[in-house]
Amino acid sequence: MARPKGKGAYMISAIAEMYGIHPQTLRLYEREGLLLPSRSDGNTRLFTDEDIERLEVILQLTRELGVNLAGVEIILNMREKMAAMQRQFEQFVTAMNQELSQQRGQMQPEEATQMLMRVAIIDELIPAKRATKKDL
Repeated sequence: MARPKGKGAYMISAIAEMYGIHPQTLRLYEREGLLLPSRSDGNTRLFTDEDIERLEVILQLTRELGVNLAGVEIILNMREKMAAMQRQFEQFVTAMNQELSQQRGQMQPEEATQMLMRVAIIDELIPAKRATKKDL
């Protein structure tokens, strides 16, 4: 699919033609809350590059994978939650790296290693050993 380049906003007719769908389908996606195009002063729907990327995901899910609109909504919401969690995780790792670099000069190498292991276990980068009946 040919995607427009740039930072513009595109009218519903251009998007519909570009992706081979009826403008009414885009309106349906908007009514269902799957797409949220902005509006011009004259109340014309304007689709941004982000809207177009979201539309491409919707079309891939519906056309190629046969997902219905309720399923598409769930998948899109999960993708947003996963992206938010990824951002939070990256912020946490950045903060931990900053903390470790500040404390690295003050610690003995063994203490730094132990601290890194605790961080890894907490973040489930290295799964913590769970107690089994044999361990008790």
